[in-house]
Amino acid sequence: MREQKEKGMQISISGHQLDVTDALKSYVTEKLDRIERHAEHITKVEITLTIEKLRQKAEGNVHVAGADVHASAEHDDMYAAIDAMADKLDRQLVKHREKTISRMHGH
Repeated sequence: MREQKEKGMQISISGHQLDVTDALKSYVTEKLDRIERHAEHITKVEITLTIEKLRQKAEGNVHVAGADVHASAEHDDMYAAIDAMADKLDRQLVKHREKTISRMHGH
């Protein structure tokens, strides 16, 4: 397991049934930079990469102020699974942010 402290966002990346290489770590970190734009109050991000038989699975939990967001994706290719998981997290964080903003403005 690897932990990084970047811009106040704590990222932990772990692997089940696989070694998390430096290439995978940097790819995940690069993808997560994008989600930080949508939610400034991310405190912790937990990513788990798993290989189950022939499927590659990426799961992510993001702890933001007021909510926990979870997404997972499976694919034949780990990088494609990471892409899909990051996209899902991104969409959910945008939705969470919009809900929070509309609540604050009384709509």
